[in-house]
Amino acid sequence: MKTLRNKVQLIGHVGENPKSHRFEKGNLVVRFSLATNDNYLKDGEKIQQTQWHNLVAWGKQAQLAQTYLTKGKEVAIGGKLTTRTYENEAGEKQYITEILVHEILFLGTSTNKQEN
Repeated sequence: MKTLRNKVQLIGHVGENPKSHRFEKGNLVVRFSLATNDNYLKDGEKIQQTQWHNLVAWGKQAQLAQTYLTKGKEVAIGGKLTTRTYENEAGEKQYITEILVHEILFLGTSTNKQEN
């Protein structure tokens, strides 16, 4: 059961082109959003509910994300849930929940049509 602790697996579409930042020592971080959809019936009508997830990738996974991910690309993600805090300009404590990416599997479909 140890391998089940804090494990997140998602399949969805990239919400925007990833944003990357390279630190002075050369470390690369890439941040992007992922949309996942749940479908259910309500009064006989199909309802689609979209959840948005904030993802962060470092190192090799960051390089893959920076190179290959674009808005609309379908991917499977494996990682773990993390929460961090900071104080905003008004001195209020803010919380951010993100998924730290450990694996990226590139899938075949995209919601964006690429122009040639």
